[in-house]
Amino acid sequence: ALADPVEMQRRLFGALSRMFSEEVPLYERSLLVNGGATSLSVLARRYPRFAITPEQLESASAERHGAIRIGTPEEYRWVSRFFGLFGMEPHNFYDMTNVGAKSQPIKATAFRSSRQPAHRVFTSLLETSCFEAELRSRIEEALASREVFSARAKELVTRGTANGGLSEDEATELISEATGRIFKWTGRARNRELYHELCEAGLLIVADIVCCESHHLNHLTPNTFCIDLYTASMKRALGELDAEAFRAKATKALGMLVKQASHDWLILHFKHLPPEEIDALVEGEVEPTFIEEQVEQLRRRLDEGDLKLSNLDHSGFKDHTEGPPCDTPLLLRQDAYKALAEPIVFEEEGHRAEVMHRARFGEIEQRFYATTEAGRALYDRCLADAMAARATHASVEQGNSEASDEIYAKKFADFPKTLPELFEKDLAFGLARPTPQGLKAAAAGSIATSNLAELMRLGYVRIDGVRYEDFLPVSAAGIFASNLKQYGTHTGTSSKAADGQPILEGIMGRQIVDSMATAREQQETA
Repeated sequence: ALADPVEMQRRLFGALSRMFSEEVPLYERSLLVNGGATSLSVLARRYPRFAITPEQLESASAERHGAIRIGTPEEYRWVSRFFGLFGMEPHNFYDMTNVGAKSQPIKATAFRSSRQPAHRVFTSLLETSCFEAELRSRIEEALASREVFSARAKELVTRGTANGGLSEDEATELISEATGRIFKWTGRARNRELYHELCEAGLLIVADIVCCESHHLNHLTPNTFCIDLYTASMKRALGELDAEAFRAKATKALGMLVKQASHDWLILHFKHLPPEEIDALVEGEVEPTFIEEQVEQLRRRLDEGDLKLSNLDHSGFKDHTEGPPCDTPLLLRQDAYKALAEPIVFEEEGHRAEVMHRARFGEIEQRFYATTEAGRALYDRCLADAMAARATHASVEQGNSEASDEIYAKKFADFPKTLPELFEKDLAFGLARPTPQGLKAAAAGSIATSNLAELMRLGYVRIDGVRYEDFLPVSAAGIFASNLKQYGTHTGTSSKAADGQPILEGIMGRQIVDSMATAREQQETA
């Protein structure tokens, strides 16, 4: 019997999380911070009958998104086939060579399940065509001698691909290959001269891809229910916020949560709960004193010894959250603690040298509604205006991050702030679901219209939002840049990756799924 790919995927990411916890103590502690900042008590106050079991919370909290950087088309082909055995398909094409000041010489896709994805891996491929001939030749020569997949791993992947899956024992063995070699941080590197040359040229991501021994995880991101509360909590734990500043930011975050946590919001964030159960929840009152109590309780927890992250090696936290502002529930918001300075060792020609390297960081994310084509176009325009406004007010940013965030948020004023408004204006996808009242009317034959807006007005149909399951190129590039203190890359040539998606599909031997087309199809079917 063949192992279930979805169960294999669950086991793989559990193993990767344990591996990353051992490699990066700050990651393990950040999960504890996230657990303390779940805001479930505030939601239970907002909806007195709201409850989630420990098993349901674990299911929601175990979701992860990883990121890896691959050096060669041949390595990328093996990675694609590896993820295929875990039921993960490539979704969307990301050209990171063309995102303005944050551009990087990579192209990417994200591997995940097509339906109800729990995990995803943003998988980049170095675009060597971005470099001038001499440097390109040296990079490709350095990568050509690297063997990340062992012979046994290749055998398992080849057999599983041919047989349509792996046995339980084979699945266990392949997961061990993943944590023991394929994605494992070894702290070993090669080609010291090339490494230093790339770093001095500002090509830090390229140095990480080319000179490290394996394509290690750069991060393994959990999801959160209130990213602004998590960010404030991490900054407090890292010693970047005093108690008063933490209280102010946490109180503001929970106040926004109370405002945003509609039935639609709950259905989006707690997909393991039946939507009909959420529909039946009755709203309660959340008093300001209750929020104050919750903030103070969280502050005390963050000040306990095991969450004193300031005692661990760290590089601080990002200045700004990537993505839309906190009042605009679209797409994806991301933040991170910055890349750690970690030793890597070069052993060449009998000489051993150790240098400090930055590659691995601690991202966090909160996912919101998937936008339609019109919604994404509007988002991209708002984002460009917001980034330009923030850059223009750089002096404000240096002295007052909140003022800078307000300047940024104003550029998103054109966006509605609730799902019904977003859906009505065709800015966000939605799935129609009949209400009990609608089912009763249908059984009685008393429905005289098929117009969706009218059915919604009559209370016969309600709309559930579609969660955004993918990535934002500018946000991803911003995360890369801020973590490496490298805003944009000058590669020495003006050429960019041409026809990138067909080339990447050819490398993988698989078509890339268009997530927006899939969401549109889901909406029309519903």
